[in-house]
Amino acid sequence: MNIKNYLLDQRKLVESALEKYMLEDDSVFSRHIEAMRYSLFAGGKRVRPILCLAAARAISDDKINIDTVLPIACALECIHTYSLIHDDLPAMDDDELRRGKPTNHTLFGEAQAILAGDGLLTHAFEILSDSAFSKIPDAARLRIIFTIAQAAGPQGMVGGQSLDIENEKQEITFETLQTIHRSKTGALITGSVLSGALAAGASEEQLESLTLYGNKIGLAFQIADDLLNVESTTEQLGKAAGSDAERGKATYPAFFGIAKTKTKANNVVSDAVDALKGFGPEATPLRELAKYIVNRTR
Repeated sequence: MNIKNYLLDQRKLVESALEKYMLEDDSVFSRHIEAMRYSLFAGGKRVRPILCLAAARAISDDKINIDTVLPIACALECIHTYSLIHDDLPAMDDDELRRGKPTNHTLFGEAQAILAGDGLLTHAFEILSDSAFSKIPDAARLRIIFTIAQAAGPQGMVGGQSLDIENEKQEITFETLQTIHRSKTGALITGSVLSGALAAGASEEQLESLTLYGNKIGLAFQIADDLLNVESTTEQLGKAAGSDAERGKATYPAFFGIAKTKTKANNVVSDAVDALKGFGPEATPLRELAKYIVNRTR
Protein backbone atom coordinates (compact mmCIF):
# COMPACT_ATOMS: atom_id res chain seq x y z
CA MET A 1 0.00 0.00 0.00
CA ASN A 2 1.04 3.60 -0.53
CA ILE A 3 1.21 4.96 3.02
CA LYS A 4 1.34 8.61 1.87
CA ASN A 5 -1.91 8.28 -0.07
CA TYR A 6 -3.50 6.33 2.77
CA LEU A 7 -2.57 9.01 5.31
CA LEU A 8 -3.87 11.75 3.04
CA ASP A 9 -7.22 10.01 2.55
CA GLN A 10 -7.62 9.25 6.24
CA ARG A 11 -6.61 12.76 7.26
CA LYS A 12 -9.31 14.20 5.01
CA LEU A 13 -11.83 11.84 6.59
CA VAL A 14 -10.83 12.94 10.08
CA GLU A 15 -10.79 16.64 9.18
CA SER A 16 -14.33 16.41 7.81
CA ALA A 17 -15.53 14.66 10.97
CA LEU A 18 -13.80 17.20 13.22
CA GLU A 19 -15.74 19.96 11.49
CA LYS A 20 -18.92 18.05 12.28
CA TYR A 21 -18.20 17.41 15.96
CA MET A 22 -16.39 20.63 16.87
CA LEU A 23 -18.33 23.61 18.20
CA GLU A 24 -18.84 26.70 16.03
CA ASP A 25 -17.50 30.04 17.25
CA ASP A 26 -20.71 32.02 16.70
CA SER A 27 -22.06 32.22 20.25
CA VAL A 28 -21.38 34.27 23.36
CA PHE A 29 -18.41 31.91 23.91
CA SER A 30 -16.98 32.76 20.48
CA ARG A 31 -13.51 33.86 21.64
CA HIS A 32 -13.04 30.71 23.72
CA ILE A 33 -14.21 28.44 20.91
CA GLU A 34 -12.09 30.35 18.40
CA ALA A 35 -9.03 29.53 20.51
CA MET A 36 -10.04 25.86 20.63
CA ARG A 37 -10.60 25.71 16.88
CA TYR A 38 -7.36 27.56 16.13
CA SER A 39 -5.19 24.78 17.50
CA LEU A 40 -7.47 21.92 16.48
CA PHE A 41 -7.41 23.01 12.82
CA ALA A 42 -3.85 24.33 12.71
CA GLY A 43 -2.70 21.27 10.79
CA GLY A 44 -1.29 18.03 12.06
CA LYS A 45 -0.64 14.44 11.14
CA ARG A 46 -3.82 13.13 12.88
CA VAL A 47 -1.87 9.98 13.78
CA ARG A 48 -3.98 9.06 16.80
CA PRO A 49 -7.40 9.19 15.11
CA ILE A 50 -5.97 7.40 12.06
CA LEU A 51 -4.62 4.63 14.31
CA CYS A 52 -8.05 4.37 15.91
CA LEU A 53 -9.73 3.92 12.54
CA ALA A 54 -7.08 1.48 11.31
CA ALA A 55 -7.43 -0.67 14.42
CA ALA A 56 -11.21 -0.83 13.96
CA ARG A 57 -10.75 -1.97 10.38
CA ALA A 58 -8.16 -4.54 11.46
CA ILE A 59 -10.83 -6.15 13.64
CA SER A 60 -13.81 -5.97 11.28
CA ASP A 61 -12.18 -5.24 7.91
CA ASP A 62 -14.60 -3.50 5.50
CA LYS A 63 -17.67 -4.66 7.41
CA ILE A 64 -17.24 -1.96 10.07
CA ASN A 65 -19.27 1.23 9.60
CA ILE A 66 -16.46 3.72 10.03
CA ASP A 67 -18.93 6.51 10.86
CA THR A 68 -19.45 4.66 14.14
CA VAL A 69 -15.79 5.04 15.03
CA LEU A 70 -15.21 8.61 13.82
CA PRO A 71 -16.55 10.29 17.01
CA ILE A 72 -13.93 8.36 18.99
CA ALA A 73 -11.23 9.38 16.54
CA CYS A 74 -12.27 13.04 16.85
CA ALA A 75 -12.31 12.89 20.63
CA LEU A 76 -8.75 11.53 20.59
CA GLU A 77 -7.60 14.42 18.42
CA CYS A 78 -9.25 16.91 20.78
CA ILE A 79 -7.36 15.37 23.70
CA HIS A 80 -4.08 15.37 21.80
CA THR A 81 -4.54 19.01 20.76
CA TYR A 82 -5.30 20.07 24.33
CA SER A 83 -2.05 18.44 25.45
CA LEU A 84 -0.09 20.37 22.81
CA ILE A 85 -1.62 23.71 23.85
CA HIS A 86 -0.65 23.08 27.46
CA ASP A 87 2.80 21.70 26.57
CA ASP A 88 3.59 24.93 24.73
CA LEU A 89 2.74 27.21 27.67
CA PRO A 90 5.52 29.27 29.31
CA ALA A 91 5.21 27.21 32.49
CA MET A 92 5.80 24.02 30.50
CA ASP A 93 7.95 23.92 27.33
CA ASP A 94 7.57 27.65 26.55
CA ASP A 95 7.32 27.30 22.77
CA GLU A 96 6.35 30.07 20.36
CA LEU A 97 5.78 27.81 17.33
CA ARG A 98 3.63 24.73 16.78
CA ARG A 99 3.22 23.21 13.30
CA GLY A 100 4.93 26.28 11.88
CA LYS A 101 2.36 28.66 13.35
CA PRO A 102 2.24 30.79 16.52
CA THR A 103 1.30 28.76 19.56
CA ASN A 104 -2.10 29.26 21.13
CA HIS A 105 -0.92 31.36 24.07
CA THR A 106 1.10 33.59 21.73
CA LEU A 107 -2.11 34.63 19.97
CA PHE A 108 -4.77 34.35 22.68
CA GLY A 109 -2.81 34.85 25.89
CA GLU A 110 -1.95 32.30 28.57
CA ALA A 111 -5.31 32.30 30.33
CA GLN A 112 -7.31 31.71 27.15
CA ALA A 113 -4.83 29.04 26.02
CA ILE A 114 -5.25 27.15 29.28
CA LEU A 115 -9.01 27.36 28.93
CA ALA A 116 -8.87 26.30 25.28
CA GLY A 117 -7.03 23.18 26.35
CA ASP A 118 -9.51 22.59 29.16
CA GLY A 119 -12.36 23.05 26.70
CA LEU A 120 -10.97 20.55 24.19
CA LEU A 121 -10.35 17.92 26.86
CA THR A 122 -13.84 18.25 28.27
CA HIS A 123 -15.48 18.39 24.85
CA ALA A 124 -13.74 15.13 23.95
CA PHE A 125 -15.62 13.31 26.69
CA GLU A 126 -18.85 15.03 25.68
CA ILE A 127 -18.40 13.54 22.22
CA LEU A 128 -17.56 10.10 23.62
CA SER A 129 -20.50 9.97 26.01
CA ASP A 130 -23.22 11.54 23.86
CA SER A 131 -25.39 8.79 22.37
CA ALA A 132 -26.33 11.17 19.56
CA PHE A 133 -22.74 10.93 18.36
CA SER A 134 -22.07 7.25 19.01
CA LYS A 135 -23.98 4.15 17.96
CA ILE A 136 -21.70 1.86 19.94
CA PRO A 137 -23.44 -0.20 22.66
CA ASP A 138 -23.29 1.39 26.09
CA ALA A 139 -21.08 -1.27 27.70
CA ALA A 140 -18.46 -1.01 24.95
CA ARG A 141 -18.67 2.79 24.96
CA LEU A 142 -18.08 2.88 28.71
CA ARG A 143 -15.00 0.70 28.32
CA ILE A 144 -13.72 2.97 25.54
CA ILE A 145 -14.21 6.05 27.72
CA PHE A 146 -12.37 4.36 30.58
CA THR A 147 -9.52 3.30 28.27
CA ILE A 148 -9.05 6.81 26.88
CA ALA A 149 -9.36 8.50 30.29
CA GLN A 150 -6.76 6.16 31.74
CA ALA A 151 -4.42 6.77 28.79
CA ALA A 152 -4.75 10.55 29.08
CA GLY A 153 -4.70 10.80 32.88
CA PRO A 154 -2.36 10.87 35.87
CA GLN A 155 -0.78 7.49 35.14
CA GLY A 156 -0.70 8.12 31.40
CA MET A 157 -0.08 11.22 29.31
CA VAL A 158 -0.47 13.82 32.08
CA GLY A 159 1.63 11.82 34.52
CA GLY A 160 4.31 11.38 31.89
CA GLN A 161 4.41 15.11 31.23
CA SER A 162 4.73 15.72 34.96
CA LEU A 163 7.65 13.29 35.17
CA ASP A 164 9.27 14.92 32.15
CA ILE A 165 9.16 18.38 33.73
CA GLU A 166 10.20 17.08 37.15
CA ASN A 167 13.31 15.47 35.70
CA GLU A 168 14.57 18.29 33.49
CA LYS A 169 18.28 18.94 34.09
CA GLN A 170 18.43 15.83 36.28
CA GLU A 171 20.44 12.66 35.85
CA ILE A 172 17.91 9.87 35.51
CA THR A 173 18.01 6.16 34.85
CA PHE A 174 17.12 4.64 31.51
CA GLU A 175 14.16 2.98 33.23
CA THR A 176 12.80 6.42 34.18
CA LEU A 177 13.30 7.65 30.62
CA GLN A 178 11.29 4.69 29.30
CA THR A 179 8.54 5.43 31.82
CA ILE A 180 8.38 9.06 30.68
CA HIS A 181 8.22 8.10 27.01
CA ARG A 182 5.65 5.34 27.47
CA SER A 183 3.42 7.59 29.56
CA LYS A 184 3.81 11.02 28.00
CA THR A 185 3.51 9.86 24.38
CA GLY A 186 2.87 6.14 24.29
CA ALA A 187 -0.17 5.88 26.53
CA LEU A 188 -2.54 7.90 24.33
CA ILE A 189 -1.24 6.17 21.20
CA THR A 190 -1.98 2.78 22.75
CA GLY A 191 -5.35 4.09 23.90
CA SER A 192 -6.12 5.21 20.36
CA VAL A 193 -5.45 1.72 18.99
CA LEU A 194 -7.43 -0.02 21.72
CA SER A 195 -10.43 2.31 21.51
CA GLY A 196 -10.81 1.64 17.79
CA ALA A 197 -10.50 -2.09 18.36
CA LEU A 198 -13.06 -2.02 21.17
CA ALA A 199 -15.49 -0.12 18.94
CA ALA A 200 -15.23 -2.94 16.40
CA GLY A 201 -15.80 -5.70 18.97
CA ALA A 202 -12.26 -7.02 19.44
CA SER A 203 -11.67 -10.17 21.44
CA GLU A 204 -9.48 -10.16 24.54
CA GLU A 205 -6.76 -11.98 22.60
CA GLN A 206 -6.84 -9.36 19.88
CA LEU A 207 -6.73 -6.57 22.47
CA GLU A 208 -3.68 -8.16 24.06
CA SER A 209 -1.83 -8.18 20.72
CA LEU A 210 -2.89 -4.61 19.95
CA THR A 211 -1.80 -3.43 23.40
CA LEU A 212 1.71 -4.72 22.66
CA TYR A 213 1.59 -3.12 19.23
CA GLY A 214 0.44 0.20 20.69
CA ASN A 215 3.09 0.17 23.41
CA LYS A 216 5.81 -0.42 20.83
CA ILE A 217 4.72 2.23 18.33
CA GLY A 218 4.15 4.72 21.14
CA LEU A 219 7.74 4.26 22.23
CA ALA A 220 8.92 4.42 18.61
CA PHE A 221 7.02 7.69 18.11
CA GLN A 222 8.77 9.39 21.02
CA ILE A 223 12.19 8.00 20.05
CA ALA A 224 11.61 9.43 16.57
CA ASP A 225 10.64 12.77 18.15
CA ASP A 226 13.90 12.71 20.13
CA LEU A 227 15.86 12.19 16.93
CA LEU A 228 13.98 14.86 15.00
CA ASN A 229 14.64 17.39 17.74
CA VAL A 230 18.37 16.79 17.27
CA GLU A 231 18.62 16.32 13.51
CA SER A 232 15.96 18.63 12.01
CA THR A 233 15.69 22.38 11.65
CA THR A 234 12.98 24.59 13.12
CA GLU A 235 11.57 25.07 9.61
CA GLN A 236 11.35 21.31 9.07
CA LEU A 237 9.79 20.62 12.47
CA GLY A 238 7.43 23.57 12.62
CA LYS A 239 8.63 24.15 16.20
CA ALA A 240 11.91 24.93 17.90
CA ALA A 241 14.63 22.41 17.05
CA GLY A 242 17.28 21.54 19.63
CA SER A 243 14.97 22.49 22.47
CA ASP A 244 15.36 19.17 24.32
CA ALA A 245 19.08 19.76 24.90
CA GLU A 246 18.50 23.39 25.87
CA ARG A 247 16.00 22.36 28.55
CA GLY A 248 18.11 19.47 29.79
CA LYS A 249 15.53 16.84 28.86
CA ALA A 250 16.49 13.18 28.97
CA THR A 251 16.27 11.62 25.50
CA TYR A 252 17.35 8.48 23.70
CA PRO A 253 20.09 10.29 21.74
CA ALA A 254 21.43 11.71 25.01
CA PHE A 255 21.66 8.17 26.40
CA PHE A 256 22.83 6.26 23.32
CA GLY A 257 23.90 8.65 20.58
CA ILE A 258 22.15 9.04 17.25
CA ALA A 259 23.27 5.87 15.45
CA LYS A 260 22.38 3.50 18.28
CA THR A 261 19.07 5.33 18.86
CA LYS A 262 18.08 4.77 15.23
CA THR A 263 18.83 1.07 15.59
CA LYS A 264 16.71 0.88 18.73
CA ALA A 265 13.84 2.70 17.00
CA ASN A 266 13.88 0.24 14.10
CA ASN A 267 13.97 -2.70 16.53
CA VAL A 268 10.93 -1.37 18.37
CA VAL A 269 9.03 -1.03 15.08
CA SER A 270 9.93 -4.63 14.18
CA ASP A 271 8.52 -5.73 17.54
CA ALA A 272 5.33 -3.78 16.79
CA VAL A 273 4.88 -5.48 13.44
CA ASP A 274 5.56 -8.88 15.04
CA ALA A 275 2.77 -8.19 17.53
CA LEU A 276 0.33 -8.25 14.60
CA LYS A 277 1.31 -11.70 13.33
CA GLY A 278 -2.11 -13.06 14.31
CA PHE A 279 -3.81 -10.58 11.95
CA GLY A 280 -4.20 -10.86 8.20
CA PRO A 281 -4.04 -8.25 5.41
CA GLU A 282 -6.72 -6.18 7.13
CA ALA A 283 -3.98 -5.02 9.53
CA THR A 284 -1.63 -3.89 6.74
CA PRO A 285 -2.33 -0.19 7.48
CA LEU A 286 -1.28 -0.73 11.11
CA ARG A 287 1.96 -2.35 9.97
CA GLU A 288 2.69 0.48 7.54
CA LEU A 289 1.80 3.11 10.15
CA ALA A 290 4.41 1.61 12.49
CA LYS A 291 7.07 2.08 9.81
CA TYR A 292 5.84 5.57 8.99
CA ILE A 293 5.99 6.65 12.63
CA VAL A 294 9.71 6.00 12.89
CA ASN A 295 10.61 7.27 9.40
CA ARG A 296 8.61 10.52 9.39
CA THR A 297 10.41 13.82 8.89
CA ARG A 298 8.36 15.98 11.27
